[in-house]
Amino acid sequence: MAEVRFQQVGKTYPPRRGGSGGTAAGTGPVEVLRQLDLCIQDGEFLVLVGPSGCGKSTLLRLLAGLESPSSGEIFVADRPVSRLRPAQRDVAMVFQSYALYPHLSVADNIGFGLRRSHPRSPLQQLQDSLHRNSRQLPEGLRVPSAREERVERRIAEVAATLELEALLQRLPKELSGGQKQRVALGRAIARQPAVFLMDEPLSNLDAKLRTGTRAQIVELQRRLGTTTLYVTHDQVEAMTMGHRIAVLNGGHLQQLGTPLELYQWPSNLFVAQFIGSPPMNLLPVQVCAPGQLLVGGQRFLLEGPLEAVSASRVGQTLTGGLRPEHLKLSPATNRNLAAEVSHVEALGNEQLLTCRLLEGSHLLLVRASPDQAVSVGQSVHLAVDPAGWRLFDRAGEALALPPAPKERSAVQLPVLG
Repeated sequence: MAEVRFQQVGKTYPPRRGGSGGTAAGTGPVEVLRQLDLCIQDGEFLVLVGPSGCGKSTLLRLLAGLESPSSGEIFVADRPVSRLRPAQRDVAMVFQSYALYPHLSVADNIGFGLRRSHPRSPLQQLQDSLHRNSRQLPEGLRVPSAREERVERRIAEVAATLELEALLQRLPKELSGGQKQRVALGRAIARQPAVFLMDEPLSNLDAKLRTGTRAQIVELQRRLGTTTLYVTHDQVEAMTMGHRIAVLNGGHLQQLGTPLELYQWPSNLFVAQFIGSPPMNLLPVQVCAPGQLLVGGQRFLLEGPLEAVSASRVGQTLTGGLRPEHLKLSPATNRNLAAEVSHVEALGNEQLLTCRLLEGSHLLLVRASPDQAVSVGQSVHLAVDPAGWRLFDRAGEALALPPAPKERSAVQLPVLG
């Protein structure tokens, strides 16, 4: 296990080529990562999310040694690795495409890295090969190899962990997608690396298989305690798998925190719209008084930590954010938002309603219970949870929360002599 640290890491690619004659497009160098600072704690499961092209997979490739950083340094357990060969970095990568060797059995795919982890003389290679080829012969005719016996024991341990014992002699073409993914995981686990790198390993699986494999990876990482970087586009994977989530956009780290922190208190509008499915609703609001917001011509109360912050923002126009669960269908009152239902998605355990406000025509997504009778075109009124508001300034940054109050120290009574 090891801590991983990216220190002022940048990655720039040469200008993209295009147009007639294959000349440079004139856009200049492509900067994928921009002076990134990120620390992954020892034994942590960190999930990297962000839109396509934001630098997630590039970050993994830099750590694996498949790319070299243009600036900065990468540390694994306080050891700089940017100039080391991939084999010297003690990391193992699980690819989206599995990358299994089609001519090797499951057992040989799992043991591939083990057999190449240390150099062997031609004589040792011959002895190992004879040992593998004589495994089916009677005991007296087998060629012994202590190294191969250790590899075989390790393959058996990994196969038992991933429930692959019955598949060890099969070729990859004889496996399902989920089985191939487990073999790819097994190959990474067998080496017992300091760091696991996983680049969208579940994207090729169907929804049901993805759910089961997701739980298996989380349990495996918890049991092994290996530092893990996991790249995904899937919101559910990001929210349910990682100890922390790092959100990237345009080569910059937008926010780093626990799934709950990112969902409840996004640092800016990008994170508010990217984290959560469906994303946060956004509305133009005006702070009309301390603890009060004006939406259209209606006033709404503001509760929670932002109530104190709003006192210094009276008269300012901000962007207000509301998660779909912070809006409820309710009877018509002067404190509710009048709207019309434009779309209904029945999801079994809930309904997801798309409502268009009558004033301003803004679209809002609302979570409703499955037993509420709602139809397209119906007029509804939406009540707002006063503690659900999140506020963002004109630059799209979340308003800073007031510092948490310090705990009072215990009163020291004088000692009476």
